Amino acid sequence: AVVSTQSGHYGRGIKAKGLQKLKFYCQMCQKQCRDENGFKCHTMSESHQRQLLLFADNSDKYLDQFSEDFKNEYVLLLKRRFNGRRVQANHAYQEYINDRDHIHMNSTQWETLTEFVKWLGREGIVKADETEKGWFVTYIDKDPEVQKRQQKKVKMAVDDEERQERMLMVQMERAKATNSADAGPSVSTVLEREEDSEEKIVFAMPKTVSARKVEPSLLKNVLKTDVPNEGFKVKKAVQKKRSAIEELMAENEAGKKKKKRKDAWITKGIVVKIITKDLGKDYFKSKAVIEDVFDTYGAKVKLLKSGMKLKLDQSHLETVIPQVGRKVLILNGAYEGSVATLEKLNVDDFSTSLTISSGLCKGRFVKDVPYEDISKLPSD
Repeated sequence: AVVSTQSGHYGRGIKAKGLQKLKFYCQMCQKQCRDENGFKCHTMSESHQRQLLLFADNSDKYLDQFSEDFKNEYVLLLKRRFNGRRVQANHAYQEYINDRDHIHMNSTQWETLTEFVKWLGREGIVKADETEKGWFVTYIDKDPEVQKRQQKKVKMAVDDEERQERMLMVQMERAKATNSADAGPSVSTVLEREEDSEEKIVFAMPKTVSARKVEPSLLKNVLKTDVPNEGFKVKKAVQKKRSAIEELMAENEAGKKKKKRKDAWITKGIVVKIITKDLGKDYFKSKAVIEDVFDTYGAKVKLLKSGMKLKLDQSHLETVIPQVGRKVLILNGAYEGSVATLEKLNVDDFSTSLTISSGLCKGRFVKDVPYEDISKLPSD
């Protein structure tokens, strides 16, 4: 009696867990058996035999229905749970099978998860890419409203910087036009003289006045003379125009800093370090140059020492910080894609100070750029 009580308690504990072995599950009857003996008894039952007869009459119908249900539930999980983010296919599958009433893959047309992921990629439902960690999937939302919003966001992000640059150029042109208008237009004149006129052109220098002959009463304090300060007015006007331009540039700079950061930082032509130990000690912490980028997060690299070429995921790489004075490429943020010179390393807050070497912002000094936003460029 004691053994029976303990075995019953153990059986109820297993049943409470919900998930059990897949090979003891009957999809047609939607019944989960606890062990091999229970599954054998179920297959010999009359109810199971009736379900098999129904399946034999129209096997394609049931197989297509199970496959469609499995696909819909898996894709719905990618859409709602991960919201279109790139995720490992097996990780999403593990969350999917947490539901004890899910459709099992052995009852569908796909034998393995890899085959299922490849099929989703060919159908254009997801974007599938293979790495050393396995298959990764990204859900493609084909809803017209969603695609319209995404295209609008991309267009706004691209046009925002161009709009700021155009506004800056317009303001500078206006400032130049205003300064030239204040100075007055320069008009060239032609010397005209009547034919019958006998006047002669005489060039005479003004007579210099000796300081000794000037009476003391005529001397005045220069500081007390009421001379119209026209020159200072022009300088002040120019200064106001320059301050307005500086304010516009400051607003443009603030808009660039608010630019959305990207998850993918790998870029062709930079030096990176391999940080994965899965390849062995010979490759761990080795430096390489990225020769090509594929599927956003994948990179083809060439080792600097041996020249061997590998395909690695972004998670297996990290940026390389060179010595002060060397060239780097900015990978993320407001100045993404610009070449800069490393001026200082801020060890306390893991950031750097740079001087932009290319583009419209050439010569600008930038502070507080994180380590992960820059990487070394290969030396010639």
